[in-house]
Formats: sequence, structure tokens, C-alpha cells
Amino acid sequence: MSKKTSYLLGIILTIILGTILYYFLCCSICCGQESCGHKKDETKSAVTPEIKDATRNAFMIKDANSDFNIKMNDNFNFKTSNFSILDPVSQDVDKGVLKLKDYLLANPSKDIEITGFYKSDEVNNSAYPNLGLARANSVKNYLVLHDIPSKQIDTYGKLNNDINPDVNSTLFGPLEFGILTTDASDASYMEALEKACDAVRANPLVLHFKTGQAAINLSSEQRQKIADISHCVDKLGVKIQVVGHTDNTGDAANNVVLGLKRADFAKGYLTRNGILEGNIETSSKGQTEPIADNATDEGKAENRRTVITIN
Repeated sequence: MSKKTSYLLGIILTIILGTILYYFLCCSICCGQESCGHKKDETKSAVTPEIKDATRNAFMIKDANSDFNIKMNDNFNFKTSNFSILDPVSQDVDKGVLKLKDYLLANPSKDIEITGFYKSDEVNNSAYPNLGLARANSVKNYLVLHDIPSKQIDTYGKLNNDINPDVNSTLFGPLEFGILTTDASDASYMEALEKACDAVRANPLVLHFKTGQAAINLSSEQRQKIADISHCVDKLGVKIQVVGHTDNTGDAANNVVLGLKRADFAKGYLTRNGILEGNIETSSKGQTEPIADNATDEGKAENRRTVITIN
């Protein structure tokens, strides 16, 4: 082999060896980069969110002290962040309601407890402290409209994050029912209720808003006051008094009409929040009972109000 041939073979071997070393050394350092000529498989297993089965609570009411027992697979259903019962209510549930009515009318010492559930991620768009109580109140109204006395219905709200809606955001029966026997121990409950009702009379709910306003933003204290008013109506048979007031702008007679419009708007708000229309009476004082100086804009704003109380 000539010296020239040996020289060429050496160059070729050097190039081959260098290429091999470059390939392995480069890819061990920059593996996954396109400059290596090889792209690392960056495919990651997709994280699939856990889909929980919808909770389906049956319509169950049982009196542990008697043989009264109702169990229906259907129930009262609601959309998430809503307190209106979804239509239609099944015929089986209506049969259960009829059976419950007959039992309660025959046993006036019995009460039905309705506990409405709500989730912490729901939006409370009701006038009540929580959606659970608002849902229980909607079911209470349904029972009252089916001739069950409101005095025999107790409503509560409870946080329950274990209830799950379906893919259409429907909650199936986010409720719990129970039967209890009223006795002398309930005197303390009635005494507390009487105090709450007297507190409403002494310090009514006052709303300031413009006629035609679509919604009313309530504080937590105002929401509790509406819950107290609702319980007073149910248990004591009192009526809600809604009185509209105005400032002294314009004609006095027209202001009476304007005050009544404000009272009617507040009545509509209460009925949309589950207080039966027949339990609400409206009236207007117009400009005759100012609580602030009508000579100032601030005073006029205070006088444009609707007062909600009980008789």
C-alpha cells in the first residue's frame, strides 16, 4: 500500500470515527433537541379530569315512631346555582306528596323537616342565606300548594359537597326529609321565633333601589332577615307588609302611585324567591313619611325606600 493510499484511508477513518463520536456525545447532551437530528418523544399521558357520577337521592320520608314510610326513586330536582324546582315533577313524587298530606293532616302533632343541600362552588342567587334553604323553601311552597299546612313544615339549609350534578348541571334530589313529633320541648323554639319576629317588627327590612331594577343586592344580615320573615309567616300565620315611600319630588298624588309601584316590585322580588304571593300585602305612603331631609340629595335618596315587615 502506497504512502498516499495510507494517508487517504487514515483521513476516512478519522472522519468516520469523528462522526460516530459526535452522534453519541451530542445526543447524550442535547437529547430531545432538533439539532441532534432526533426529537425526543415528548408525548405525555393526557390528564383526564375525573367525571363523577351524578348523585341521585330518592324521595324518602319515614316516621321512626310509626309505620309511615315513603320511598320514590324520583325527587325534586334543581339546576346548579338555582332554587326553582325543575318541571315536571314526577307523578310518583306527587303520589308521595298526597300520602304525606293525608298523614300530616291526620297527625297535627307531626312536622316534616326539609333540609336543602347546596355546594360550596354554587352561586347563591336567592334572597336567602344559602341555596339549600332556598331549595327547601321552594319544596315547602310546593307542599303548601298541595294543601299541607305550612305550620307543619320546617325548613333548613346545609352545605353538602358530596352531591354531584349530571353533565347537564342538574342536581337530582339535593334534599333530605324527616318526620318529628312536636312536644313541650318546642316551646323554646317558638319563643326564639317570636323574638325573631318581634325583631323584624322593631327593625324592618329596608330596601333602596330604582323601580325596574332587575336584581337586589342583599347583605348577609338582610338575607337572614328574609329567612326570619319567611319562618314567621309559615309558623305564626302573619302577613308580610311591603310599603313604598318616595321623596317629595313631583306631585303628592303621583308619588303615592310611585310608592306602590316600588312596593309591587319588592313583592315580585319576594315571590320570585319563594314567598307565596298570598302572604304579601302592598301599600304606599308616598311622600308622607320621610326619614331624612328632602332638602338634600342624600336625604331624598334615603326617603326613596321600600319597607318590608310583618303584622
